Amino acid sequence: MTQATPGVLAEVERERQRQEAKWGEQNLEPAVWLMVLGEEVGEANNAALEALMTHCDKQAGVRGARSLDDYRAELIQVAAVAVSAVESLDRQRARTDQALQAQATAAPSPV
Repeated sequence: MTQATPGVLAEVERERQRQEAKWGEQNLEPAVWLMVLGEEVGEANNAALEALMTHCDKQAGVRGARSLDDYRAELIQVAAVAVSAVESLDRQRARTDQALQAQATAAPSPV
């Protein structure tokens, strides 16, 4: 960790809060999370490409030139989506564990 890490993690937390407010709790299958994460990584790739190779930015005339700040913002979103995927997986595992526990306690004991 560096001195910057707590600040970056705070940004990721704020982005998670924004996502939660927009989408609510998301409980997706792992393959779907990978697709969502891949889409976010693609946006980060695009932001970096357009910031570093301005001739590739077809939308610059409409929204203005991209900068590495745009790339950084996309990376925060990538990190927040990865955190959301982990949270979802942990919730799913906890529900499975609870269901298995309930089954074990409800099953009749052998005589």
